[in-house]
Amino acid sequence: MARIYLDNNASTSIRPEVFEAMQPYFLEHYGNASSAHAYGQEARGAVEEARALVAALLKGAPGEIVFTSGGTESDNLAVIGAARALRSKGRHVVTTAIEHDAVRHAGDLLELEGFEVTRVAPGPDGRVAPQAIEAAIRADTILVTVMAANNETGVIQPMAEIGAVCAAKGVAFHTDAVQAAGKVPIDVGAWQATMATITAHKFYGPKGAGALFIKRGFRPAPIQVGGDHEKGRRAGTENVPAIVGLGRAAELAAADLATVPARIAALRDRLEAGVESRVPHVVRHGAAAPRVCNTAHVSFVGAEGEHLILSLDMKGIAVSSGAACKAGSSHPSHVLLAMGVPANVAQAAVRFSLGRSTTEADIDRVLEIVPGVVEKLRRGSPTLAS
Repeated sequence: MARIYLDNNASTSIRPEVFEAMQPYFLEHYGNASSAHAYGQEARGAVEEARALVAALLKGAPGEIVFTSGGTESDNLAVIGAARALRSKGRHVVTTAIEHDAVRHAGDLLELEGFEVTRVAPGPDGRVAPQAIEAAIRADTILVTVMAANNETGVIQPMAEIGAVCAAKGVAFHTDAVQAAGKVPIDVGAWQATMATITAHKFYGPKGAGALFIKRGFRPAPIQVGGDHEKGRRAGTENVPAIVGLGRAAELAAADLATVPARIAALRDRLEAGVESRVPHVVRHGAAAPRVCNTAHVSFVGAEGEHLILSLDMKGIAVSSGAACKAGSSHPSHVLLAMGVPANVAQAAVRFSLGRSTTEADIDRVLEIVPGVVEKLRRGSPTLAS
């Protein structure tokens, strides 16, 4: 049975060019990048080249890039580290009700440490109004953190406008740009971002490699200590092969922005149009707002989302309900609930996230299978909610 992978927001495959770039740093150039000898300097050179490539993707400077183990660590360093560094100026943080758990739970931890966190709700379309962020900022606000693109709905937030609000108020601004990288242009300068998070495995790089842009002159408190790596901002021996992979993936993603997102968006639109024409009682989430090219979040009302995911997997189609870190959760999406979606509709949601390798034939095959699977699940449901 041929399998179709439509869970690229959870993780992408490594591109062959990325894997090829990484290989020598496993087998030949295996030195510690902090060592002074030739082996170490080979590794250091590769790390710094990758730093420049990541900076180019974000339109920042190489010295503003800190390598981490991934999106979660970068978000934690940004949110927790910034709050701790700025606590003498205030103890209020503003975020949104639709953030990834890496930011949500960082906020929970800050509350345990005595900070106050305001979580701004989006509109029904999934967008957070800059005016709502502005209204939430107080005299003691030290940090605003808003994701650039939502991992479940794909909705893109008005980053430049929110960044302008933060700049005018003199408040540090972080964005989780994990789902934006490689799908939309990122410009940390135009966004007036103080910090921005990305991770390689969302744009065809390796897992375990992430980066945090930190604007020159700003310094969050380290959350990992032990050495002076990354100019004292993140202790720990650099994972050179993974960092090389991140750099190469960033280079390829930047080159693809002119053409690949438009092709994937056309396939996403084909999928959504086909689902709506073939399956009754369907709700598309975030479709009225700007979205990244590859994401369709759909509720098949009357069919349990988790059951639908398992049924499609048995047919060779890999999809998800939203965040990969919540796989198996029976709770409705906090993102959809924050958008005002009724719990029974949110419970029926499935996320299709397309990738570079997705074809028209894949989409057409999915459209052949989904209606029958949904109908069967609905027959087993006691009621069809409306």
